[in-house]
Amino acid sequence: MNSAITSCEHPNPLRCDGVISSHEGDQGSKKDGQLKSPSSSHMAYGILDIPPWYLCIFLGIQHFLTALGGLVAIPLILAKDLCLQHDPLTQSYLISTIFFVSGICTLLQVFLGIRLPILQGGTFAFLGPSLAMLSLPTWKCPVWTLNASQVNTSSPEFTEEWQKRIRELQGAVLVASCVQMLVGFSGLIGFLMRFIGPLTIAPTISLMALPLFDSAGDNAGIHWGIAATTIFLIVLFSQYLKNIAVPVPVYGQEKKSHTSKFYLFQIFPVLLGLCISWLLCFVLTVTDALPSAPTAYGYLARTDTKGSVLSQAPWFRFPYPGQWGLPTVSLAGVFGIIAAVISSMVESIGDYHACARLVGAPPPPKHAINRGIGIEGLGCLLAGAWGTGNGTTSYSENVGALGITRVGSRMVIVAAGCVLLLMGIFGKIGAAFATIPTPVIGGMFLVMFGVITAVGISNLQYVDLNSSRNLFIFGFSIFCGLAIPNWVNKNPERLRTGILQLDQVIQVLLTTGMFVGGFLGFLLDNTIPGSLEERGLLAWNQVQEESEETTKALEVYGLPWGISTRFCTSSCAQYLPFWPREGKVGVRHLSLCPADSEEGPRSAADTRM
Repeated sequence: MNSAITSCEHPNPLRCDGVISSHEGDQGSKKDGQLKSPSSSHMAYGILDIPPWYLCIFLGIQHFLTALGGLVAIPLILAKDLCLQHDPLTQSYLISTIFFVSGICTLLQVFLGIRLPILQGGTFAFLGPSLAMLSLPTWKCPVWTLNASQVNTSSPEFTEEWQKRIRELQGAVLVASCVQMLVGFSGLIGFLMRFIGPLTIAPTISLMALPLFDSAGDNAGIHWGIAATTIFLIVLFSQYLKNIAVPVPVYGQEKKSHTSKFYLFQIFPVLLGLCISWLLCFVLTVTDALPSAPTAYGYLARTDTKGSVLSQAPWFRFPYPGQWGLPTVSLAGVFGIIAAVISSMVESIGDYHACARLVGAPPPPKHAINRGIGIEGLGCLLAGAWGTGNGTTSYSENVGALGITRVGSRMVIVAAGCVLLLMGIFGKIGAAFATIPTPVIGGMFLVMFGVITAVGISNLQYVDLNSSRNLFIFGFSIFCGLAIPNWVNKNPERLRTGILQLDQVIQVLLTTGMFVGGFLGFLLDNTIPGSLEERGLLAWNQVQEESEETTKALEVYGLPWGISTRFCTSSCAQYLPFWPREGKVGVRHLSLCPADSEEGPRSAADTRM
């Protein structure tokens, strides 16, 4: 079974009886009439294939583990500004809630959204404006909540302190999600993408993580030795040992018991690093190598500081909408989260195209992108209703995992969504992750934030980096995205207008580095003269132009269960921006030619496909 888990960097992976060879010989596992695109020939299972049930479960769990670092990180980052740094039990509830909502959003996206095998989960794009809003004088935590000896986590006073903050986040996310649904389902995203290029996206994504260096450094500084060990292990596994195969025993039909190669370090670098560092902290705690005095350096690296969480957490807990109370809304929070929504939408569109390329599917057409963005907005609405303190977006890490496993089936992501739902209900799972020692979390944050920054910078590959225009726009946007929020945080009284709501909106926007850098990049890129090729828009938009409505595209991106062909065939539906279109010019010409035909002249569209 594990032979399918091979790296795309290895052109000749070992093929064992249990998975790949039996798949190639057994066409019954494929859907009848599936068109096999040449670009999907490198996949063990294509997007329309249905792998064996046990492989779906195994790879679904793997996708959950791949997204685990990001899912757990978001509630732990928010905990301090929500006054929850000394309440690990409530942190475990937040972790369980984000698992549960991510599972619902993943199933909605696969069945009704973009319909690509993309996992949905919390987004770092929302962290910047969320932390900026919680840093307003109105929402700063009282001094007594910062002292563990003065906090009674079961008291109504303390409960109201953190719940009113998360309710404020819920309200902002709920309103901003309506904007995202409007942009997606109305088709406005296509219009906006004409003006948003790499020079807007690069500083925006980079500044998602750069301002969080303070939080990551504080957590790692609890015990730099443990944090450095965590960083060393993650880097060792993900960079140095990623091509090392570990022999594992497997059972096949022809060869009963034999060994196969499993690229363990490439698939689970973060999980392995966390577990080993966690074990190291446990050993140091048992041997009393770490200090036992609460005020001593390194005390929070002990594993027994949060040990009571596992015994207090219920075995099963069902998250439900409004579990923290009725959401509240403020203009400052709404404007900040809307800025994050725009960034999240742009990032998701890139994920859609990357996922389609990896699984051998045609580039997503406009109606599928509109539907995907709209469903992500619906996911943010659900996240706001349930109270995750965050939104939802497509996970780039899991898109990369598709290339590693060479399994691009939608059913695997359906299984991953079900795993997320179960993990959200099983209360002890969230409690276990809430007990991770603080310096281990800090080490993981430093690695993850560095990767996110690099991902943002990688968007510059589309632009002309020899152009002084482009270098100026990117450098100026990044520097202002760091300098302006820093100044505003230190001098909030300089921006007083006399209108409280307006003051809060200005402060939240100007202390969100992602908004400042992205806005300046957008403004300068669209006003300073430059050719489309120099700006990177020519290469950026080339993929969009190749999104043809072919027979294969309709099969992959059409709505399930015959919704668009059997139950709702009204001609009015064809005018909806998110509805699959049939019979467009060029579509009939392509569909007349069999997919496996090798004869006859090929049109430009055929050659491009």
